[in-house]
Amino acid sequence: MRIKVIFILTFLISGLANAQTEINLMPYPAEITVGNGQFILTNEFNIGITNGTQRLFDGTTRFLRRLDGRAGLFFNQNYLGNTDNHKNAKLLIQISREGIVELNEDESYELQITGDQIVLTSETDIGAIRGLETLLQLLDADKQGYFFPLIDIRDEPRFPWRGLLIDVCRRWMPMEVIKRNLDGMAAVKMNVLHLHLTEDQGFRIESKVYPKLHELGSNGDYFTQIEMKEIISYANDRGIRIVPEFDIPGHATSWFVGYPELASAPGPYEIETGYGIKNPTMNPTKESTYEFLDNFLGEMAALFPDAYMHIGGDENNGKQWDANPEIQAYMKKNAIADNHKLQSYFNSRILDILNKYGKNMMGWDEIFQPGISKDIMIQSWRGKEALIASAQKGYKAILSNGYYIDLIQPTSFHYLNDPLSEDSPLRPEEAQLILGGEAAMWSEVVTPETIDSRIWPRTAAIAERLWSPGAIKDVDDMYRRLEVISIQLEELGLLHERNYEMMLRRLAGGRDIKALKTLTDVIEPVKIYERHNQGITFTTFSPYTRLVDAARPDAKIAREFRNLVDDFIETGDLALTQDIKGYLLLWVENHAAFIELAEKSPILKDAVKLSLDLSNLSKIGLQALSSSVDHDAGWKKEASIMLEAAKEPRMECELMVVSAVQKLVENSR
Repeated sequence: MRIKVIFILTFLISGLANAQTEINLMPYPAEITVGNGQFILTNEFNIGITNGTQRLFDGTTRFLRRLDGRAGLFFNQNYLGNTDNHKNAKLLIQISREGIVELNEDESYELQITGDQIVLTSETDIGAIRGLETLLQLLDADKQGYFFPLIDIRDEPRFPWRGLLIDVCRRWMPMEVIKRNLDGMAAVKMNVLHLHLTEDQGFRIESKVYPKLHELGSNGDYFTQIEMKEIISYANDRGIRIVPEFDIPGHATSWFVGYPELASAPGPYEIETGYGIKNPTMNPTKESTYEFLDNFLGEMAALFPDAYMHIGGDENNGKQWDANPEIQAYMKKNAIADNHKLQSYFNSRILDILNKYGKNMMGWDEIFQPGISKDIMIQSWRGKEALIASAQKGYKAILSNGYYIDLIQPTSFHYLNDPLSEDSPLRPEEAQLILGGEAAMWSEVVTPETIDSRIWPRTAAIAERLWSPGAIKDVDDMYRRLEVISIQLEELGLLHERNYEMMLRRLAGGRDIKALKTLTDVIEPVKIYERHNQGITFTTFSPYTRLVDAARPDAKIAREFRNLVDDFIETGDLALTQDIKGYLLLWVENHAAFIELAEKSPILKDAVKLSLDLSNLSKIGLQALSSSVDHDAGWKKEASIMLEAAKEPRMECELMVVSAVQKLVENSR
């Protein structure tokens, strides 16, 4: 059913050619019919709920507070409860049953808005909560006031697994970060928060069975079990599952600080402060290892209610295994040919433990080894090939490759990355095993101050890819809607918008940020893992308060300039040159003001060269548009040399308008 989603757009508004260009919904619904007229929002607005549940009462109360917060209206209802069941209420919510926060639960809903009443119908309270988010996004206004458009929506998710991974280990992310991002996830209908809880740099969950895990492996930064129960409850209220990850056998240094006997080489061990693939690995040949993990995983199975538990299983370099004579002797005695087979043996033992506690095992690509039970779930991070191979061999799988939001790739890249693209080689029964995907937010170079700017708003586009029909893939319209949704996400306490100028003010020492913002608006941090190759060694204590940290992925001004240049080159419309010249003149003139600011703010000193590059390439762009400049081969060659130099990263940042100016040069006559 999730694959054969019907996508119908019926347009009844006179002159409306495409509802997507008028309605700011994200994710976009499976079916939508737009009518002509409005439901006017007034102080008399009220809500009636039939067959309500506590989750729905709480969710509807949050909806009502966000609605009056946007409209400034004083509604009579406060907290929704059992007595709020009037069928003639302005918003009537009808559900059949309480939903279970588990894989494949029904999240569908129907939303009908007429001039007199709004009716939201769903099988479960979780579906109703999804529908309330759609209703909030539909709120509009004109000179008469606030209103909802008349509309008929029937909606359901394309995939049942729509997740976000947050790494709380490499850089500690406290509860307030988790909660505000859960609210953001709920707003765009995501339903899995994958918490990466153990790593070389920290053990982030309290264990009462083995307390030295968190006492010695965390530097004091960890979730108590009471706090984790609060997070689980908070997520449950929003229809979101919490899937914990305990990364084993590698990425495990923090385990060994308190319990070095688990490791494949003698200790002592210290919490790792650097990044990268480390050698410490659990010893898979000792029965005591499995006894320890049985006790620990049993404790965690009781804490986390979800059916899935993630064991990591990635990036084990095998060096400790190769250097341990006892492990080598064990492998020889038991005819274990190599480290891959040894890890497969380890995984099979862990699978037995998890099954004993009623949990399904989940892991990264590396756990996919011949012979392992098909009850496991594969999370593909290395490529779609692994995802396809998993499904072809009968394994459930989700996609994370292409959704690594820490890599600072553009929203459009993530948006067009589909777990089940039109050219997928999978047969229908194999395609059913692709359950969705997860955005992955690894925390090497973020802090609680900057993490939201790396997650949002791009993850909203990933959420749409995983919820909406595959036919919804207009990139320009996605960006248009994303800009609206990004501002709406702010009301949930997310910091992706507001912290931008705050960080610029700090960089400027409280001075005018105009020149700094003009530069930062057109730069982005370097992509993929290039930031680690810029001559700086990052640790868990590094400052992430510099220009590169304030700069955001997918810089809007730079993208708009590139689009403007593309339109000009495609159409030859000379009227567009005035807008292009406006940008270029701004960037030429900005350099002098930036120098003045940098002289008073030493943290910006090294960015002067970046500002100079922007000024110089802007001059080249103006020359390319000038009829008084001879655009001969010599000029083009000299301009291209300067532009190539401007492509080089500075302060771990790159100018995102170089390619557009290069196009102006190449197309100059």
